[in-house]
Amino acid sequence: MTEGVLNSILLRVVPVTLALIMRLWFSTCRVRVHIPHDFPDPKKTGKPVIASFWHYSIIYFFYFVRDYRVTAMVSASRDGEYIARLAKQFGYTAARGSRNNKGTEGLKALFRAIRSGDNCALVADGSQGPPRIAQPGAILLASRSGAPVLPMVWSAERYFTVHSWDKTVIPKPFSRIEYYYGEAIFVPADLKADGIEEYRLLLEQRLNALYAEAWGQYNKAGH
Repeated sequence: MTEGVLNSILLRVVPVTLALIMRLWFSTCRVRVHIPHDFPDPKKTGKPVIASFWHYSIIYFFYFVRDYRVTAMVSASRDGEYIARLAKQFGYTAARGSRNNKGTEGLKALFRAIRSGDNCALVADGSQGPPRIAQPGAILLASRSGAPVLPMVWSAERYFTVHSWDKTVIPKPFSRIEYYYGEAIFVPADLKADGIEEYRLLLEQRLNALYAEAWGQYNKAGH
């Protein structure tokens, strides 16, 4: 069996199997959700938001927001194809982007998705890191679309850690989870470079403050 044939089989089997396992596994967890008083819930407002979260949290994020219409930015890499197909199993649409084209095509797809009423999701620290350092994609998209950026962070009482650049976290079965929505960030229209950097730093600070609060629930500095 050639490598190409094997990869084709794995692409068909792995995402479907993983999605089934995730539904069964995560359904055993007990989740407490923390919502700010001015939370712009898209189901109530009818207006899309841009979800922004650290890469370590991506696995449970896919499961948690599965009831929302979401178009997610996914790397155009080979590994990203698995993520894109996993996202599809939870009803999401994938917008493919990469560092080679600075995510331009992916951001254009997300902009079109927002125009059609979809929520969007971007990993704040990107597909390759460095971890917990925000990249400007979400801010740029918010400035061009008018949709607010919604920071999201979660922590788990008990979990496995993947040996990757971001130390991806997978909650253990029957674990307690604290899920935090941060205060929405409304970005002015048509920001220039200095403004994009100002709001990028604000997003990074908001996410890291939520991160400290979430993991502090379990007396930990982080994952």
